[in-house]
Amino acid sequence: MKTLDYLHLDASGASKVTKALQQLLSDYQVFYTNLRNFHWNIKGHGFFVLHSKFEELYDDTAEKVDEIAERILMLGGVPENKFSEYLKTSKIKETEVTTCGEQALKNVLDTYGYLIGEERKVLALAGEVNDESTVALMSDYLKEQEKLVWMLVAYSTCDCKEK
Repeated sequence: MKTLDYLHLDASGASKVTKALQQLLSDYQVFYTNLRNFHWNIKGHGFFVLHSKFEELYDDTAEKVDEIAERILMLGGVPENKFSEYLKTSKIKETEVTTCGEQALKNVLDTYGYLIGEERKVLALAGEVNDESTVALMSDYLKEQEKLVWMLVAYSTCDCKEK
């Protein structure tokens, strides 16, 4: 007997969700590496704040990578495990060494904008096949990331000329 038999999920629908999760897994793996780059190489005025924030973000991203891979397994798939494959399929590209906080924050915000769009697609697809656990996972990610984006935008748009 297969896990899906106990979960009461259709194999065809689960396969579609698994494919979307595989894409998300690739994207998150490359994002994780980019965040490590920012954490290691950031310099300048915002160093203390950004160095800590990037560490927090890559720790969170590593947790999401694990959750996504485990969800793929629960749905009967096998998560990709080769970085060479992640690089082929990820829509997020590797960054060069980045020392500028403003540039790193723009990349992070752009990446979250992309991930939020992809998570909404996975959420909709999972909803169509009654995969409530994947819906809940994506919904949790969206709730967390929408607040994070708001906070990062607030941080990055500070007008230091205010009186």
